[in-house]
Parts: sequence; C-alpha cells; structure tokens
Amino acid sequence: MGEEKDQSASGRRARGELEAEVLAALWAAGEPVGAGTVREQVAGDPAYTTVLTILTRLHEKGLVTRERAGRGYLYAPLHDEAGHAAAGMRDFLDHGGDRAAVLSRFVSGLSAEDEKLLERLLRGRQS
Repeated sequence: MGEEKDQSASGRRARGELEAEVLAALWAAGEPVGAGTVREQVAGDPAYTTVLTILTRLHEKGLVTRERAGRGYLYAPLHDEAGHAAAGMRDFLDHGGDRAAVLSRFVSGLSAEDEKLLERLLRGRQS
C-alpha cells in the first residue's frame, strides 16, 4: 500500500481508486483507526483532509462505521473485503439491467476451478 500507484498525467487518481485504497487500509488495520493512521497507509501522500473527506463519504455510503474518539473518529469497514465485493455484485445485479446477461457473462469468464467452486457453493445452498 505504501508504494506508488499509476496515476493520470494530471497526477490525479482514477475515479474510486482513493476510496479503494482507503478501504484496503481499513481492512489491513483489522481494528478501528483514525484518519491519520489511514493516511499513512495510502500511496501518494494524500492530504489529511482528503483522507478525512473520503472516510466521511464512505461512512455516508454505509461502507464504514465510525465511533467518536476524543475530538475525532475511529473508522472500521462494515464488511470484510469479500463481503464488500459481494455487496457490490448484488447492487449491480439489482440496478444493472439484464440480470441473465450479466450472470451469463460472469459465469462464462470463470476459470474451471472457480466454476467448480461456484457449483459446489450453489449445491450446498440448496441443501
């Protein structure tokens, strides 16, 4: 996380990249942490206020929790990384148009191992 990331010619990150880095820092922390701790883990030395803005937006989106700690807050992800990815997939399926086409394309891109894993998971769910 502390290494340089690809950025556009303007030096700005791609849309959502900073949010993803902040979430990754929270997952890596494993416990509620403040904005300063998150900032130390994000590449590119972002301003403290930038990290604080991202944490506030993630809280407003319901992706992180925050608890008062002195004059500031401690932040923690609401879901682990797998839960976050699954929630994103569900949200896309709910609002992304043709569910059958999306699922069909997703399944057609799976490796043989992942396809077998998905089949086992679905069979276990039907029990």
